[in-house]
Amino acid sequence: MAKWPNVPHCYGWLALDARGTWRMRDEAAQRADGPGDKLTNTALVGFINRNYLSDERGCWYFQNGPQRVYVNLEATPFIARTDPQQGLLLQTGQAIGAIEQAFMTEAGAIVVRAGKVLAQIDDRDVAQILQMMTLDARPLADEALMGWLENDGGKLALRWQGQDVAVERLATQEVPQRLGFIQRPDRLAGSGTQQTTK
Repeated sequence: MAKWPNVPHCYGWLALDARGTWRMRDEAAQRADGPGDKLTNTALVGFINRNYLSDERGCWYFQNGPQRVYVNLEATPFIARTDPQQGLLLQTGQAIGAIEQAFMTEAGAIVVRAGKVLAQIDDRDVAQILQMMTLDARPLADEALMGWLENDGGKLALRWQGQDVAVERLATQEVPQRLGFIQRPDRLAGSGTQQTTK
């Protein structure tokens, strides 16, 4: 097998938004620090989903032949949507199994950990997940949730697959460091933005 050429890694050109959409960030989007254009090509999206990995630093990328195309994350490495048959589905199409940890930010974003998978719930599905939560073993009311978010007492729990998973408060800005991933690999020292993904 021929040795792969020494191709520089690519930073800044690909992003994952908080609704699980892959976005291509051209030079203009990078200069403006904008989200980029949605990728709609089914074959390309499938290729990215199948080759989506992380490195030892906690940076996420997809392997494009010999090149790593690093991904800027608006939220977390995975985004999950509710699914009537499978519970929660990631943007890659995989189902989430047993949830081991759950977190809620001051803004009401819900993040879950299942094994090595760390996913924020798509904001369009948060209301459905809230219906699965209890506060001090009672159904969760809006006023009670607002109080909990403002640091009132009580034990918030997510009822998932017959188990109660404690929900922890987590400040938005602490999510990446606390949960062990890098949101913006393009801002790491020495990353250098490359202008090709070929």
